[in-house]
Amino acid sequence: MPREFEWQEETLGSEDFYREDIEDLLQEGAWKEGFNEWTEYTSLDEEHVRIVSDLGLFQAFDFYWDPTEDRLRFDAPMISDDWRERNTTESLDSSTVSMIDGELDDLGRAVHEVLENYLERNDEVSDYGWGEETYGKREE
Repeated sequence: MPREFEWQEETLGSEDFYREDIEDLLQEGAWKEGFNEWTEYTSLDEEHVRIVSDLGLFQAFDFYWDPTEDRLRFDAPMISDDWRERNTTESLDSSTVSMIDGELDDLGRAVHEVLENYLERNDEVSDYGWGEETYGKREE
């Protein structure tokens, strides 16, 4: 499996609650820990991982706090619908594309679980303040 991915922050706006805190946790090791766990059971081979990397899909994950549901969420990237027209993915078939998309979702879940563990630890020992105890109810 390849080296773990270096997280690159994309700030979508000030309305994103806790995005910087989540980014810090990813950089502190949540991404690496989740990625390493995922590599132990993923069905992707090295060619598939190279394709995912070449398409920039590892960098396209989005982990964020959903203020409506008051919980951590993630959006996993998918191979674009025009995959048959791209040099990088032209050798794939639709079942392989579906498998890769599923594995990316599994990666997101693995990192999400690690992030939740980090949040629980930090809520107990730091001032990240996830939840009502520190910040109180937030208005949109």
